[in-house]
Amino acid sequence: MVNHQTIGQSTAPLSADDLAALRENLHEQRLFRQEQLCRLAGPVTSRAEDRLRQQAASQIEVHIKLTASARMVLADVEAALKRMDDGSYGTCHLCRRPIDRQRLMIVPQARYCARCQQVKEAVP
Repeated sequence: MVNHQTIGQSTAPLSADDLAALRENLHEQRLFRQEQLCRLAGPVTSRAEDRLRQQAASQIEVHIKLTASARMVLADVEAALKRMDDGSYGTCHLCRRPIDRQRLMIVPQARYCARCQQVKEAVP
């Protein structure tokens, strides 16, 4: 059953102030992810090496997954900034309808409207 409240489209377009705030948010996210990747990939000191040797395989796997996640989010943020620059920001990649303003305020790097995102996640 589809909950239409979560997938309804807002008719309010993004204002210039909205876009400026979203751009600032995306720039902050990009900086955070770049710094996170630098920390995760930084040089290993001898003390850190000893610690890594003592860590369980699951902890190393978490580190790898965090790195992959940070790279993925960084790529999404940079793609959103590029869409802002080329004028396609806020348009769903699948249905080409506007993405709900509230969705963009929560997930500024969103590529899909809520309906298409639900469909995309439902497909295995």
